[in-house]
Amino acid sequence: MDDLMKDRIEQLVDYIMKKCLWQFHSRTWDRKDQNEGVLTKTMQLLCDEPVELETPADRCYWVDAVCLAEAYKSRYPWLSTMNKEEIKQLMHGLHERMDYLTITGSLNLELTDQHY
Repeated sequence: MDDLMKDRIEQLVDYIMKKCLWQFHSRTWDRKDQNEGVLTKTMQLLCDEPVELETPADRCYWVDAVCLAEAYKSRYPWLSTMNKEEIKQLMHGLHERMDYLTITGSLNLELTDQHY
């Protein structure tokens, strides 16, 4: 991954960290599901692909994804210069980074507390 892509991922991470409450679920599995659901649907919206809305969880993630995709489009004009494959690569990198920051690299012990 080149420096430009890393910089763009960090810009997207920064927005999520400052503006999105969905990243703060209290259990690892919740964060994993939320990251997957919201970021996958955001990628689909940015790439003009169909978004699955079968379950209540799908619809919940979709609402957050719509807000995130709109914010990204309005704040980061460089997104409009990217093709679908580049957007997918960007969103994959964002997903990996968010999983690290909110799950695997987190020092929050509540995430793995069986009694919480």
